[in-house]
Amino acid sequence: MKDTFKHKGLRQQLVNVIKTKGITDESVLKAIGNIPRHLFMDSSFLDHAYQDKAFPIAADQTISQPFTVAFQTELLQVKRGDKILEIGTGSGYQCAVLCEMGAKVYSIERQQELFKKTSKFLPKLGYRAKKLIFGDGYKGLPEEAPFDGIIVTAGAPFVPKPLLGQLKEGGRLVIPVGVDVQTMTLFIRKGSKEFEKHEFGDFRFVPLLEDKN
Repeated sequence: MKDTFKHKGLRQQLVNVIKTKGITDESVLKAIGNIPRHLFMDSSFLDHAYQDKAFPIAADQTISQPFTVAFQTELLQVKRGDKILEIGTGSGYQCAVLCEMGAKVYSIERQQELFKKTSKFLPKLGYRAKKLIFGDGYKGLPEEAPFDGIIVTAGAPFVPKPLLGQLKEGGRLVIPVGVDVQTMTLFIRKGSKEFEKHEFGDFRFVPLLEDKN
């Protein structure tokens, strides 16, 4: 599959749509304008690739709505060179956005089918995360901590304490919290045990899976 002038034009329309919904971070908008989202989706959904909608991928997961990706990324306030932990690699699209913005990305995926697929697929597009891990996102990645930012791309029934503990001072955790409907929540680390919390309305995500073993 190729990235054609038509795809690029559709991407620019998508960027305009998410701008009208309130996304203002130019680096986020530029990343979404550059990444061929249609390549991350099943070919049967190609006509929908640049609509502002979520769509199914393998393992009963979804590729998030572009506005949601942009909203979460904007809350992270990513700067080039930032060390970012992503919980839930999924299709790899959010990871690609972060790589496009110059972040050093560490990404954890719980579904082996997706982990194997995305580990091969992302480098083919030129997006090289620092590390892709098959594992339990609830535990974070203590051996690589602390992080400038942590982004969770699935609905968490509660905030995993290890993730808060793996933030740098001044670091930001963006996590959708809730069971059926999630509240997009931002935590900013202010001190060793002090966190500032902000909430940003309701979203719907597939559930964040925990390793019960």
